[in-house]
Amino acid sequence: MKFGLRNTSFVYPNGTGDIWADTKAHIQRAERDGFDSFWVMDHFYQLPVHGSEEEPFLDAWTILPALAAVTSRIRLGAMVSPVAYRNPALLARMAASLDHISGGRMNFGFGAGGFKPEYQAYGFEFIEKGSVRLAQMKEALQLILGLWTHPQFTFHGKYFHVENAILEPKPLQKPHPPILIGGVGPKVTLRMIAELGDACNLWGPPEEFIKQRDTLKRHCEEVGRDESTIEKTTYDLVICARIEKELQMKIERLLSKGVEPWMALVGTPSQLVDVVGEYQRVGADHLCLDFAGNDPESYALFAEEVMGKFQR
Repeated sequence: MKFGLRNTSFVYPNGTGDIWADTKAHIQRAERDGFDSFWVMDHFYQLPVHGSEEEPFLDAWTILPALAAVTSRIRLGAMVSPVAYRNPALLARMAASLDHISGGRMNFGFGAGGFKPEYQAYGFEFIEKGSVRLAQMKEALQLILGLWTHPQFTFHGKYFHVENAILEPKPLQKPHPPILIGGVGPKVTLRMIAELGDACNLWGPPEEFIKQRDTLKRHCEEVGRDESTIEKTTYDLVICARIEKELQMKIERLLSKGVEPWMALVGTPSQLVDVVGEYQRVGADHLCLDFAGNDPESYALFAEEVMGKFQR
């Protein structure tokens, strides 16, 4: 099983207060400790579910190349970039450049978007119909794939178009960087993953993971694809302590800050070994983890006493 670190906050309890220096130290430690991937959120400010909207928050596509330049093994990506925030042809170029800077370590996370307050705050048009945002995402992915894999590419869609467009250099990874499509909508999104995706991010505890994977399997069968060729990731919030009393204190502190520990990986190290083992049993390939509040103890306990039991 692979393990990823999803960096939902740029505030580090044991940090220096230098936002870039602390983030650099965070990913370099994750690389040393054996994490397989490092993900940043592509948002303009902190989401209320993760902390204070006023906390400092670095831009995803600015910091990713910098992180690539100070690491050598760990894979990097945004989880995920909303289709409405950048012209897809421009994003294709940015991603290809990141793939070169990282030496072919980029994971391309892409989604339809849906956090309306952020659109309004920054003056982006928010399309209320989710079906339209999903249609835009599919067109954008088709355009991006075309630019990555053709010497010149023309695409005339309902929402996006390019005309004899050239993208050089192409990404290092062949035939193209792996595409992680965000979302678990059973009718449209999981179908799109079956058609165009290399990875998905299924949500919820193991019993929900099974339901979503079964739906994905059906879509793969319908389009003639082997479901095993799609990497199944899941995102979990980790809260870990050695004893139950300390665990409950951490949960109460998070609740007092408005952060709700709503995911499955909450427990002592031995309890988390059991939960991770259950994810492995139901077919999860890659756990992408957020250590609530960048809690150093939760991180250390998981890296030292849980993760190693599932890695080669």
